Amino acid sequence: MSRELFVGNLPYSATEESLTEYFGSAGKVESVKIITDVHTGRSRGFGFVKMESDEGAAKAIQDLDGKEYAGRELKVNEAGGGNAGGGRRPGGPRQDGGGFRSRDGGGAPRGGERRPYRN
Repeated sequence: MSRELFVGNLPYSATEESLTEYFGSAGKVESVKIITDVHTGRSRGFGFVKMESDEGAAKAIQDLDGKEYAGRELKVNEAGGGNAGGGRRPGGPRQDGGGFRSRDGGGAPRGGERRPYRN
C-alpha cells in the first residue's frame, strides 16, 4: 500500500528526479510532485512524495525530516494531516442555502422572510 508524504522547505533548485533519488534511500519511491506557481512556473517550496510501502514512508519520515537537502532543512511528514490548502472544510455542500448574510440578516432567504443574524 502506497503512502504519500508532504515535503516542505524545498530549495527552488530541487527537481522531481533529485527528490526521487534522495528519498530512494528510505525505500521505493512511487512518484514525486513538486508544486509550482501557476503564473511563474517556479517551485512553491513544497511537494509530495509517494512511497511504495508504509515501511518506506515511515523510514523516510524518521531519516529525512529535519535533514539538510541542498542547504535547506527539510520538513517531511505524512500528507493529508490537515486543511493546509485552505478552502472549504470537508463535509459536502452547505445545507443552509449558502450565500452571504450580513449581521442584520442582509438578503432574504428562500421564501422571502427575513431572519435576524444568529451567533
